[in-house]
Amino acid sequence: MSKVCEVCGKHPVAGRSISHSHRVTNRQFRPNIQRVYVVENGTRRKMNVCTSCLKAQKVARS
Repeated sequence: MSKVCEVCGKHPVAGRSISHSHRVTNRQFRPNIQRVYVVENGTRRKMNVCTSCLKAQKVARS
C-alpha cells in the first residue's frame, strides 16, 4: 500500500534515532495512512488518506 496521502501529499520522511549512549541509527517517520471509501464527484472510491485529513474532514467518507 502506498504511504502517501492522496489529499495532502504527506509522505514518509527520514530522521535519526539517538539512544541514551548517543548511538545514532537511521529511521523513518511514517504518516498514519488509512485506505477508506470516499465520495468524490458523486462516485464512491477507495483512497489512501492520512488520519489528520480524516479528522479535519477534508474528505467525505461513505
